[in-house]
Amino acid sequence: MGTIPKVKPKENPAPTRAAVSAQQVKQLRDLTGAGYMDCKAALEENGGDVERAVAWLRTKGMATAQKKAGRTTSEGVVGSYVHAGEKIGVLVEVNCESDFVARTSEFQQLVHDLAMHICAADPRFIRREDVTPEILAQERDIYLAQARESGKAEKVSEKIVEGKLEKFYEESCLYEQHFIKDDKLTVRELIDGAIAKLGENITVRRFARFKVGESATTAEASAGPNEGNR
Repeated sequence: MGTIPKVKPKENPAPTRAAVSAQQVKQLRDLTGAGYMDCKAALEENGGDVERAVAWLRTKGMATAQKKAGRTTSEGVVGSYVHAGEKIGVLVEVNCESDFVARTSEFQQLVHDLAMHICAADPRFIRREDVTPEILAQERDIYLAQARESGKAEKVSEKIVEGKLEKFYEESCLYEQHFIKDDKLTVRELIDGAIAKLGENITVRRFARFKVGESATTAEASAGPNEGNR
């Protein structure tokens, strides 16, 4: 009998990165504000699909932000925004790690956007962690009473309460709100993207919102800027 020749197994070809055009990169940069190389890499990794590339960049931004979350933010600026008609105005302190980053146009634009967002969205708190236990208990009691009055079972009522509390956070906490210039993006994601781009931890320390004829709305992060609050 003749020797049976050995068949060399086929090797799986290495995955190829999609070729992307300068126009695609520009489109992604306009949507996200991310750097050229990050946008190019995101498009290559996602086959040129812009929507998937946006999600990829946001995930990367959140991962980068988590790594930098404990770093000291003792620099920054106080930004302001006065709405047309001069009836509503906002002051906001946004912190970063260095004076160099605080002076960049990207950081200055972020501060301006945050002040404008606070003017329009009127948050009561900075983060969900800043909601006081008393207010949280009050909101929970109201939602639970509403659910029980509608005749819902106890387990169903608890689920309804949790859902309404999430909605409360989304409406009342700056970081949970949807950014007014892009409602697919939360303010937290906006800040995470800036952290990834600028390479420093960034936090909102406090803000005050003034409206003619009404009491000022003020909020301050429960942890100080030197404690890496996010």
